[in-house]
Amino acid sequence: MKAIFSLILITFSLSVSAQSTFPWENPLVIARSSDGINFSNRTIFQDSSGVPSAIRWKGDTLICAFQWFRQPNPSPSWDRVAVKYSYDNGLSWTEPQPIIINGIPTQYQRAFDPTLAKLRNSDSIRVYFSSSATPPMMSLDSTVNTYSAVSADGLNYTFEPSARVDVQSNRLIDPAVIYFNNSWHYHSPIAAPQDGAYHYISGNGLNFSAVSNVPSDAQHNWTGNFVVEDSSELRFYGSGAMIWYNSSPNGGVWNGYVNTNVQGGDPTVVKLGENDYIMIYVGPSNFTALNELQTKQSRIYPNPANDFIQIENLNAVEFEIYNMAGQLIHKDMILDNRINITTLAKGIYFIKIANEIHKLIKH
Repeated sequence: MKAIFSLILITFSLSVSAQSTFPWENPLVIARSSDGINFSNRTIFQDSSGVPSAIRWKGDTLICAFQWFRQPNPSPSWDRVAVKYSYDNGLSWTEPQPIIINGIPTQYQRAFDPTLAKLRNSDSIRVYFSSSATPPMMSLDSTVNTYSAVSADGLNYTFEPSARVDVQSNRLIDPAVIYFNNSWHYHSPIAAPQDGAYHYISGNGLNFSAVSNVPSDAQHNWTGNFVVEDSSELRFYGSGAMIWYNSSPNGGVWNGYVNTNVQGGDPTVVKLGENDYIMIYVGPSNFTALNELQTKQSRIYPNPANDFIQIENLNAVEFEIYNMAGQLIHKDMILDNRINITTLAKGIYFIKIANEIHKLIKH
């Protein structure tokens, strides 16, 4: 069991900076932006998950793949690549489903660190992922390479034999792949952030050749994903003290780092329109959608309560009630200086009133 924990922790060590003991304690968070820099409206995308990769698939369909640690352990969905779909430009998403990779040799290590890419001139999807011909005994070593599988529905994949990228002296984890300006580009972080990232290119997305590595520094970790900003600009969103992006006209020469306003790890960004971006990233283990709002200690009573709570000196003001996952579950007006909570199940909630947040315990 200790060896299994070591493998999982190393896989995620570059993605989240000291946010929790184990990666399954972190949620994926989704946020929206008009400029690709300042993101807001952060809510939980999926609990107990990591290493997301999201793309626009066909029409308004989005698909996101990620590593899912659904309890119990072991189970068919513990530490498996799973996918969710959106049919309304990221406003809502389906429930997660573990993918199936048909034809992968039985002795191979389970697939992890997925990245998605839509095939050119086709509605099919390719998933690139980390694996090895036999599971490493203690840590992720040089036997770990990048492999791939192809799918027509995003859920059922056919394994494509042999490694897409194999560095004989080093393991390959957290791959990122995209098609930009007539070439497929592949990145994988080499080791520490200052070591930069491997850069490979391909004409068909299957056979990759090494080109110059991407340089970096100790503050910028090239663990993340690509997004095409426009025909002259490729972006890579990566991890650090703040999630950042760097831009390039060709995938090889990079212009400089731009910080976003998001703290987290291993981001994936989809550009939905001229002024519309979504980001999915690994958030802190204690994340709720209300973290970014200031909690104030105005008077509400009784607390705990089971039927009504009184609000001092506030009437005819709108309130919102959120659950612990940061989901809005009720919205109404304060009448007679009180709020009816009889329909709430027992538990802990947050009430937002005039940009003030109050923690409420329902008996």
